[in-house]
Amino acid sequence: MTHGIRTDTHRGRLDGLHGWRDTAGHYALLPLRVFLGVTFIYAGLDKLTDSAFMKAGGSGSIGDTMRSARDSAAIPALVDLALKSPVGFGYAIAFGEVAVGIGTLLGILARLSALGGALISFSLWMTVSWSTTPYYYGNDLAYLMAWIPLILAGAPYLSVDAAWRARRRNLGGYR
Repeated sequence: MTHGIRTDTHRGRLDGLHGWRDTAGHYALLPLRVFLGVTFIYAGLDKLTDSAFMKAGGSGSIGDTMRSARDSAAIPALVDLALKSPVGFGYAIAFGEVAVGIGTLLGILARLSALGGALISFSLWMTVSWSTTPYYYGNDLAYLMAWIPLILAGAPYLSVDAAWRARRRNLGGYR
């Protein structure tokens, strides 16, 4: 006991605080995983169920959206490539978003899922939202940045990846 500051009771509170911080640190990326997973699933399903979106032309179609973004895109060649088959590209983006969302939400190949989400966000930033000014009004750049911690950390807790890792560790000493 030093000047009445450290007591067993006081030490218990510090251990409890330290334990809470450790727990919070372990689960810090979980809200981001849930948000990005649900958002990407919703975005993909929204595209797949919107009959106007999955058309080569017409108001609200993927083709119309790409043609209107082409001249202001940072990489117009990406838009030109997608315009070769706008409906096919629309389906690829929609199914990609659903796959990325499920992988992220459930933590299945989480780093790969996050990389997929980052690539989708990057391609949308370079094309559709590039001309947004000021830049921070465009949401695709923010999504791109949100994917980076998940690329780096994966889904170490409450995930299929964590369950697979634990199973491998139990079966053969894998860490």
